[in-house]
Order: sequence, then C-alpha cells, then structure tokens
Amino acid sequence: MTNFDPTALHLLRVLTGNSKADFRPGQLEAIQAVARDRDRALVVQRTGWGKSAVYFISTRMLRDQGLGPTVIVSPLLALMRNQLEMADRLGLNAHTINSTNRDSWEPIFSQIHAGEIDLLLISPERLNNPEFRTEILTSLLSDIGLLVIDEVHCISDWGHDFRPDYRRLQQVVASLTPNIPVLGTTATANDRVVADVVEQLGEQIKLFRGTLERDSLALHVLPMPSKAERLAWLAENIPNMSGVGIVYTLTIKDAEQVGAWLRSRGIDAASYTGPMDSDERIEIEHRLTDGALKVVVATSALAMGYDNPRIEFVIHYQTPGSPIAYYQQVGRAGRAVDEAYGIAMAGSEDEDIQDWFIDTAFPSESDTNDALSALAAAEGMRVGELEAVVNLKRGRLLSMLKILEVEGAAYRDGSLWFRSAEPWVYPARRIADVTAARREEQETMRRYLGSDDCLMQQLRAALNDPAPERCGRCMNDTGPLARTGVERETIEAALAFLRGEVISIEPRKVRPPGLTVDLNLREHNIEPGRALSRWGEPGFAEQVRDDKYDNGRFSEELVDAIVRMVRTWGPDPAPEWVTSVPSNPVEDFAQRVATGLGLPYVESLHRVATRRPQKTMHNSSQQARNVLGAFDVVATRSEPVLLIDDMVDSRWTMTVAGAQLRAAGSGPVYPVALSDTSGSGS
Repeated sequence: MTNFDPTALHLLRVLTGNSKADFRPGQLEAIQAVARDRDRALVVQRTGWGKSAVYFISTRMLRDQGLGPTVIVSPLLALMRNQLEMADRLGLNAHTINSTNRDSWEPIFSQIHAGEIDLLLISPERLNNPEFRTEILTSLLSDIGLLVIDEVHCISDWGHDFRPDYRRLQQVVASLTPNIPVLGTTATANDRVVADVVEQLGEQIKLFRGTLERDSLALHVLPMPSKAERLAWLAENIPNMSGVGIVYTLTIKDAEQVGAWLRSRGIDAASYTGPMDSDERIEIEHRLTDGALKVVVATSALAMGYDNPRIEFVIHYQTPGSPIAYYQQVGRAGRAVDEAYGIAMAGSEDEDIQDWFIDTAFPSESDTNDALSALAAAEGMRVGELEAVVNLKRGRLLSMLKILEVEGAAYRDGSLWFRSAEPWVYPARRIADVTAARREEQETMRRYLGSDDCLMQQLRAALNDPAPERCGRCMNDTGPLARTGVERETIEAALAFLRGEVISIEPRKVRPPGLTVDLNLREHNIEPGRALSRWGEPGFAEQVRDDKYDNGRFSEELVDAIVRMVRTWGPDPAPEWVTSVPSNPVEDFAQRVATGLGLPYVESLHRVATRRPQKTMHNSSQQARNVLGAFDVVATRSEPVLLIDDMVDSRWTMTVAGAQLRAAGSGPVYPVALSDTSGSGS
C-alpha cells in the first residue's frame, strides 16, 4: 500500500483529464478512509467540491485490489447519467438499473452474477422492489466492495429531500460486515441532518466536513411580487447574460409556463420537470451542456448532482422555503467559471406554495390510522380501493404506504396492500419537531430575502458551516444588479401572455373503483372545455378572487372575457344553450354570459344535497363520491350546451353534472369555468 497516494493522484488526473490536477483538502483523506482503511465515511462538502471523485477513485482502487463491485444509490436520473460518463473515464464497467432502461436489466443482471460489473448505480426506489432485493441485491451484498449513498441527506426526514426508500439503507448497512466500507456524500446537510445520518449509518463513521464557500458565485435578491414583472425581467435580461443557465420554479405548471413565455420572446428555452419523458429530459440536459440552449426552466427535478460547467447563472423565479434547498439549487452555477450569478426573485405566491409543501410533507395521524384500520379489516386492498377510505391524493397515499412498508407496519404482495402483524405507533412528536424545523427554515429564507447582511455568509451559517465569512461578492457586499427595472411594454406583453393562455378542462375518463352509483363515462361524458384563468395569476384571476370573496357578484368585465373566450375557442358543434352548476353567484353570472352570447339560459340542474367543498376532497374516489347524488336534472335540451361554474379543480363536479345532463338527453356538454384552481396548492 506504499504506492497508495501516487496511484490515487494518477487516477484523479485521468478522471479530470488534467495532468496537473491535485486533490482538494479532504479528498485524499476520504479516499484513504474508504479504499485503504475500509472504514465508513460521511463526506459533507460544497457543491462542485468533487465528492464523486472520491467514490470513483476508491472504486477503481478497490477493484484493482480484487475486491467486489461498488453499489451507488443515487436519487436522480440526471445524476446517474453524469456519473456513468465519469466512471467510463477510469475504465470502470458501470451500469444503472432504473425505470427508464428495463430492456437492459437482464443483460446487466447476467453481468452481476458473472462478477463483471465494477460499479452499479441504482435508484433508492429499486430497494422497494422485492424481486430486486431478493435476487439481485442479496447477490451484490455478498461480494460488495463499497456501498456509496450519494445525496445521503435523503435518508433523513429532517432533510429537505427526504425519500422513504432511502430508509431501507439503514437495514442494508446493518447487514454488511464491518470490513466493507460505506461512503455517504452530500453538500446539503446541517448539523441536525448530519446527526440523523450518523445515527442511521453507525456512530463509528468518520466525518469529513469542509467549507461551503463558493468562490465564483455572486448572490443577489430581486424582490418582484408580480409574476408579470418577473416574466418581463427574465425576457429582458437572460439574452444579455453570459453563458447558459437555469431558472428554477416551485411547481410544474410554472416551469411549463415560464418556458413557454421565454420561447415566445425568442429565447432558446426548454422546460424540465419530473413527469417528462426520460428521453426528453436527457436531450435537454445534453443541449444545455453543449450550449445549444440558453436556459432551462426547471423544477427541483434538475438539481441534486447535475454537473454542467457551462452554467453561469441560476435564477429562482420562486424561492424554496429552505436555505438548504436553495443552496443546493443555486450551486448548479459557477462550477468551472470564474464568475457566476445566483438570483432569487421573491414572488407573492412563494410562501403559499412553501406552506403547501410543508403542510403536506407527512400524512396526518387520522389518515394513517384510517389506512391501517382499513388494511387490517380487509384481506388485501388495492390503492384505488384505499382511496375510497383515505382522503389523500394518490401520490401522498403511495408515499404514506411506502413509509409504512419501510417501517414494517404494512406490506405489499403484487398490487395488494396488507397490514402487518408488527405493532406501530404514529410518530407524532418527531413529525411535529420536523415540521417546526421546516418552519424555522422558512423563516430563515424570509430573513435572507430581506437582509442587508452577506448572503453567502447567511447560507453557510444556515447549513452550519464551521466558519462562515463574508464573501465579498454578493449584492450586500458589492451592490445590487445594475438593472432591476423592466419596461412597461414588456410587462404588458407578459400580462397578455398570462391572460391569453389556453387552459383546457379535460373530462375525467376513468370511473373510480368501488362506486355503487351508475356513472357511465364512456357513453355520457363531457367534452373538453376551457377555463379563463389560473388561480393566483395576475389579471383575470385577481378579479375572480375579488368578485367571489369581496364583491359578491362577478363583474361585467369577466362576463365579457368569457364571451370573448368562447367565441375565440369556437367549440364544434356550437353550443345552443347555457346552464350552470347551481349556486346563486354562478347562476347570475351564467345568465349574463348567455345574454352576451345570444343564447337562452336554462336552469337545468338543482342541488338536492349539500356536500363539503370539492377542494377538501383529495383523490378521484373522494371527489366523485362527494358530488354523486348532489344534483338532479329538472330540465334539458337536446342541443350542445355550455356548463358554467366559477372554479374547476378536480373536474369531477363538471364530469358528473355533465354526465347527468347527457343521460337526460342533452347534446354535447362543454364545461366553462372562471378559474382553474388545480395548481394553486402545489
């Protein structure tokens, strides 16, 4: 082992392609701990420090010693793709198993069993697959040379990126013999998260923690409550910025909207979100890396570990409620350039979106107990059946079931879920403590956005950097950006863009399981419709809010806007009468719209049962049940009809009311709403 250090240095230079490269403080020590001493190590270092170099060099050295393969648990596909490219530089036979490459699984499994794999990257979700755990993971762990948990802060529910599947790694680590090294890496772990990670991975773990300073990154805050102002500023300033960059949003809808706006202004921009097709995301990553795109508008799906040396600016159209999340995202900029910018544009909607993420991070005790009681009383339940019992969105219900499965309170067999025999108590105290900590982080970000102190110093302190100092680069050290205002003409164009967006109301097509009331959506479904605005947007949505909650009557301005929207839209066959979902303000409004369109208004639907507001129903089963039986059809006509409501969210009110009209003999039903509220909470 006398040649250990020179060998490691040689591999670093091969990995970086730089014959003069040298280790950063702490890098060689971490490699020695893992590849020489075979210890367990936790590396907490800033973004761009080179954490991946530690595990790639360690893997090459361990494999050259004849030891088994490395398994890297990595949370994001973008991160996996970067890592595969880097591994290839050291001649490592590296592969990944994830949801996008199923056709390659069998050949990879064959190489694993043959001992030909040097490095395997898997998502934490693979650990949730029983077949993978029993047939593949067991084989890997019997001959593993190194286990790497990248973005290890995801193992802690104190962290901003907690993933329930990461919790399984505690059991995996506990099953390893003491001489098998384990490496956890992250750039975003404060003291509380570090303590939780150490508790889960073992008290004997060695901690390598360095400064979070970013010498090339200048931070700025640009308070702009109005979406139209922010859109205008982006359109006027991004073309003049050096290099390429990322604009971060908090919601998928905003990522799509901002991307569309920038493209409409002639800027090479793409939107990047988690639900997008994997091939499309890969193409966007490559185009940004190659400089073929000026900017990508992204959610947090493009954050952890994405390594692009070209990025010279990161702009937050909306800011996250955690300084840790903000540091991670803004850290995409300035990795291989002398000067880069991180700009936080504080919007009026930010705190509402942050509140939603905090409030929905954990299922309530009552929802959890309802689910466990239902599972205990049944001989297996599908998720759709469980939705009829538990009032949670599908994604949140699946997340709750995953947590219960990891903690042993429930288990899955195929598509069925069961209550296990393990006793389990809802961790109310821990959840309250974590929620309180996230509220503290939200307050920290609020102070950051309005502070006169050094911005980088504040971020470093929030992440418990051992020695945070003034950076000398941020706006509070050197002055604000040269240009913070925007042209009135551009703001007007942004407002017109927001108002002119086509907002489709798509019919619900699948009947939720377990409904006993007849609902024939195949024969009696509604047509695609239109909403005038998105809740929370500038323009018409503001007028809708004021009229609904303050004025008590929808204005003539909104009547005229709906009439123009319908005429521009031109549904075919054209509607010949108008009706509405029963409520006094909506009926009054619909009658005036009918007059504006020159069509008769028919009071077709009567409310026969009072139900809870649809916005309190969180999945299709609950939403459909809540509206079924609420209306009777008392009159109808055989021609096409506009069905008007003030708000549309789940679309079940429109779908059920429209199906009843169709069953009673109406022609095609076109839903129309003043505002779409479906994206107002996430």
